[in-house]
Amino acid sequence: MAQTSLFARFERYLTSERQLSPYTVRNYLFELRRAEPYLFTTLSLPEYAAQTSQTNAITSPQTDEQWLALSHEALQALLAKLHRQGLSPRSLSLCLSALKQFFEYLLAEDCITHNPAKGLSAPKQAKPLPKNIDVDAISHLLAIDGDDPLVIRDRAIMELFYSSGLRLGELASLNYGDIHLGLQEVKVLGKGGKERRVPVGKLAMEALALWHTQRLLLVQADEPALFVSNQGKRLSHRSIQARMAKWGQNQALSVPVHPHKLRHSFATHMLESSGDLRAVQELLGHANLSTTQIYTSLDFQHLAKVYDGAHPRAKKGREKG
Repeated sequence: MAQTSLFARFERYLTSERQLSPYTVRNYLFELRRAEPYLFTTLSLPEYAAQTSQTNAITSPQTDEQWLALSHEALQALLAKLHRQGLSPRSLSLCLSALKQFFEYLLAEDCITHNPAKGLSAPKQAKPLPKNIDVDAISHLLAIDGDDPLVIRDRAIMELFYSSGLRLGELASLNYGDIHLGLQEVKVLGKGGKERRVPVGKLAMEALALWHTQRLLLVQADEPALFVSNQGKRLSHRSIQARMAKWGQNQALSVPVHPHKLRHSFATHMLESSGDLRAVQELLGHANLSTTQIYTSLDFQHLAKVYDGAHPRAKKGREKG
């Protein structure tokens, strides 16, 4: 049985039965061929790549039987070797996905009795921290003048994003009745239909009050939306994003401005000032604290200081230590 036969059958399966895109199929086969020199040959990767680019198949004496005989430990060693050679977590994850799919196919075809890739895991991909906008730049962004209704509306939108850390969908779906002027808070319907109440700062409340007078001139009688277009209907997600991008350019900010940028800036500035991760978690509407943690660059020394100042037994324990 030729080495390429398993791959050829796997390719037909992905294309015909799974109906995956040519791009996905090509990626799976690329990852399997990437693994071959590490698993079976003594060639260097560049030598192997040159060889397979000419023949599109292994020319060393490996057979399908060697793929079929691979163990869990061999695949684990493969991932470790690729990791040591600097393959990114994303590429390792793609390689592992291809291996799992391949061996699941072989298992379904009764070519093997167990999947050696089952239970393997690739290194977790680091979640890059989104860059926040500093306080001075936020102030500059929000210092837009003009009595045009859309300018007043846009300032209120951005003030509310930064004041309360709302998601784009949450702000776009707000109705006028969700703003409580007396309590200075907004009722938000978050992910999973979970409702929360979030404080609204003084400057945001002032911007909202000013927008209220303009909204009455634009809104259609039966439209409950807090933010409306110049046609009087609820403002769409895309329109909010486009207007914010426009103001970022008009105000000459060095980074693109979009709703999540202001949400992240809100979270970062709140954490830097308070160090209260739990409170910010509630404000952001995160179900898990781990989600909130990616929004902070607080270092361990700061966290340790907060711990020492808050935990009733912390100082005593550290003094003895």
